Amino acid sequence: MAWQRYVAIGDSFTEGVGDPAPDGSLVGWADRLATHLSAAQGEVEYANLAVRGRLLGQVVDEQVPAALALAPDLVSIVAGGNDLLRPGADPDALAAVMEDAVLRLRAAGADVLLATGVDPRATPIIGRTRGRSATYNAHLWSIAARHGAYVLDQWGAAWVQDARMWDVDRLHLAPEGHRRTALAAAAVLGLDVEPGWSTPLDPAPELPRRERLAGELAWVRSFVVPWVGRRVRGRSSGDGRTAKRPVPTPA
Repeated sequence: MAWQRYVAIGDSFTEGVGDPAPDGSLVGWADRLATHLSAAQGEVEYANLAVRGRLLGQVVDEQVPAALALAPDLVSIVAGGNDLLRPGADPDALAAVMEDAVLRLRAAGADVLLATGVDPRATPIIGRTRGRSATYNAHLWSIAARHGAYVLDQWGAAWVQDARMWDVDRLHLAPEGHRRTALAAAAVLGLDVEPGWSTPLDPAPELPRRERLAGELAWVRSFVVPWVGRRVRGRSSGDGRTAKRPVPTPA
């Protein structure tokens, strides 16, 4: 395939949180994927409408129409992770919303790239969402099969389980994680990519138990407590934010 206009929509994962540029802006896997597309097939126009903190319904209601207005021939839509973190989240209902979005994008002639969530088995607290996350992932594969979409499989990626692939908040990828995710997405889309990107890093030295416990407590204080506070107040990390790249420009 040769795509001329790629539009990325979603939440903080696609916005690029955890992958800062020297000037303070965010890069992220989607920006990196757009660069790979341009390098492989010539100039590609790229827009990124993702905003951190967005729930799936907000992505579908706000970003899908905006993406369709840009007449893309490739759209990545990765959302639902923020919903699944909330108690009582219904992965079946989320899948129905996602399928409607995929149908709209495919009906407009765009190819669609989905992405499964990462297996949270090794992450304290977030690991409790594993069952509903797995159910939602299964739906994504079925949606892709029914409507001819591509799927970036993060659940089955061994390398992404390494803590060094993640930012200190444990919710967002670090630069190396974003770099590898972009390569994984490029491979799914059929591009030739550099070899070895999926090879896990050599094991890291194990920290003493006391340091591990101190790290867990620091993480809870610095990230879990503020997250709960925002939920209680009905606030979002994306309040007041807009898309970082709303207009398609050469990648």
